[in-house]
Amino acid sequence: MTDSTESTGQESSTAASETPKRTARFAWPATATKRDEETLLGTADAVWLAPVLAVGTAVYLLYLATHQYPAFGAGLYMLIAEEIVGHGYALPEWIPYYTARGVPFAYPPLMFYVAAVITDLTGVDPFTYSRFLPGLVTIAYLVPVYLLVRDLQGSRAQATAAATLIAVNPQILKWHISAGGIVRAPAVLFALCGIYTGYHMFRSGERRWVVASLGFFLLTVLTHPTYTLFFVLTYLLTWLTLDRSVAGLLRGAVVGVGAVILAAPWWIHVVSSFGPTVFFAASGTHGGIGGGLYEFVSGLFPWAIVPLLGAVYLLVSGHVFLPLWYLVAEFAVRQSRFAYLVGLIVIVAAAVELGRRRLPRTVAPRRFAPVFVAFLLVAAPAGIGYLAYDMTDEVGTETPSFVDEEDVEAMEWAASQTRPDATFVVMGDAAEWFPAITHRTILIGPWGVEWVSSEAYYDQLDAYTNISACSAESCVNRWLAESGSDPDYLYVPRGGYTIRGDYEVQYGSLERALRLSDRYEQVFANDGVVIFRVKRD
Repeated sequence: MTDSTESTGQESSTAASETPKRTARFAWPATATKRDEETLLGTADAVWLAPVLAVGTAVYLLYLATHQYPAFGAGLYMLIAEEIVGHGYALPEWIPYYTARGVPFAYPPLMFYVAAVITDLTGVDPFTYSRFLPGLVTIAYLVPVYLLVRDLQGSRAQATAAATLIAVNPQILKWHISAGGIVRAPAVLFALCGIYTGYHMFRSGERRWVVASLGFFLLTVLTHPTYTLFFVLTYLLTWLTLDRSVAGLLRGAVVGVGAVILAAPWWIHVVSSFGPTVFFAASGTHGGIGGGLYEFVSGLFPWAIVPLLGAVYLLVSGHVFLPLWYLVAEFAVRQSRFAYLVGLIVIVAAAVELGRRRLPRTVAPRRFAPVFVAFLLVAAPAGIGYLAYDMTDEVGTETPSFVDEEDVEAMEWAASQTRPDATFVVMGDAAEWFPAITHRTILIGPWGVEWVSSEAYYDQLDAYTNISACSAESCVNRWLAESGSDPDYLYVPRGGYTIRGDYEVQYGSLERALRLSDRYEQVFANDGVVIFRVKRD
């Protein structure tokens, strides 16, 4: 069944008056034409894709204008890139400064090598790299979104609508345009490209799509484990709903097994260094398969009910892939960014299906295109306007910067005025950047500890979030004791700061108590940070 509102193929002048042929109930809609497969992007696509890329570019420029420093943190990622350069581009085993022991380097390495090469050749600093690079990729990944929806639904208008909504959705955007997007944004780009080529691979069986899918899956495997899981689950669903043949299963196996073999130098190195359990340790901290059910029940229900109803409507209307893909994204993967991405595609498809059924068949195709143009003229400015409000809202923003000028000044002081082996406990999210900028060790922080064990990760996370929220000396001392930490220095924010992205305020009571304490001595202060030295008996 085709949900065509503005077909990608060539229709005859009498097509609007003909009764469309419907495929069997719950069959995959074979809507991509031979011409689309051969040209990939044609002249007509340029017209429909241009506004999507314009919206993506506007969002990127807005982000740069409102963020002097990148949102969230990528200190560990940038330190990994630095360590790769320092090891002569060999894989390091441990990354120093994050906790007393350091953390294992078991991350998929591709984008860290990209960062290593770029920073090594250009000398660009970690803040600049992680501020500028992710946003460029958030524009690029709108192209495979457009292509996938165009070919699934047979409609450039639907593709433009879905891609536009994805471009301005803050819940998708914050994970990819922020500093951590130096890894996550390429991961979603590779995954979406691979899902698009996989659709054509299972549909046509042509070798070129197998090769392309293998390449994109390899890139995804070497970039991010959660996006790899999303890729695999989507491929299984694609095979089940489109192909279900032994030949198709073998083609999928070539993609999966081939990528695992080609990625062997990395995972063999990791397994030989830390054992195979290192991967299970990390998966235990990110929900694993089925972890999305927890988020749906605990916090996403108001949002999820809309695309869930859309998915049910599409399923009842005879669709299968899109509604089931949404269920996979919502319930099988814990990170909500996947549910938002697929859910927006489902919402657009359900709206079109509803309109197509309610309007006369001779009228609907002619009316949908102007509706989508009107939608674009409203949705794009509204979405960008909301992002502008959110990105300038210091308290409630979805994309807070973990550091500011005062933090950078304090870190520069720590790097130049303390011993190289000095240890710190840093309160607030500036802790994520602190080791990368200062080359000094933080004793408390969860970053990278997921590769040690789930228990170690949650112990560090618990200690970090609790001590970061302390407003009394007794609270600080208690959490230092419970975590077994004995730092040389304590880094205390002044005024507003974030803990795991949530806004907090220090009103000065902790700072005053530490000044009066016999245990702490103030050694640095500016408008945003106070650093105390821990006195030794």
